[in-house]
Amino acid sequence: MSDDPQDPEENSADMPQSQEVRHSHVGALVPAHVARGTFSTGAVVLQGQHEFIVDFLLRMQQPQQVAARIVMPPAVVSQFIQALNENIKKHEDRFGQITLPSSPVPAPDAPKQSAQDLYDQLKLPEETLSGVYANAVMIGHTASEFSFDFITTFFPRSAVSSRVFLAAQNAKRLLDSLKHAFNQAQQRPNAPPSPPEPPIDEPPYGYHPENN
Repeated sequence: MSDDPQDPEENSADMPQSQEVRHSHVGALVPAHVARGTFSTGAVVLQGQHEFIVDFLLRMQQPQQVAARIVMPPAVVSQFIQALNENIKKHEDRFGQITLPSSPVPAPDAPKQSAQDLYDQLKLPEETLSGVYANAVMIGHTASEFSFDFITTFFPRSAVSSRVFLAAQNAKRLLDSLKHAFNQAQQRPNAPPSPPEPPIDEPPYGYHPENN
């Protein structure tokens, strides 16, 4: 799931149907509609009963929108955290410390933004609403960016379901959000088979935004 610092893959423009990436004895088909990838300026981690959802956001235009939605089982998220942590360490060993700008301190009486507040401001396209499933991730990076190939490893072969690019600072923020969400999930008692519906003013998912 983890890979060493590397230059971006050079994909031939003469292959309109699909492409293939190979690393660490893993080969995955890259369908044409995901080969170009999606750029994101940040991410939100939603923690459900049986899965984690990572929404990659694009906040450079109005309305702000969810550029990609990835659905992963908890075991994959645990491996993703470990792989991303290792990649960030290798990135910093090679290129120097990734420094995050300090976040403004909210006023003591300022209301905390909920998931509902955030998603009221976001455009979530219908084609993105259900997300794409991933049970493996390959990570690469350059001096300034990280790339994530989210993969479905199903018979008869693996395929990249989504490709996302993040600036190095936002990749480090993503790691913090994933750790926070996963730690909360670990502390939560096992949910009953049929949990009651949440109150109308509470989101059904844990909400773990990046600290922008």
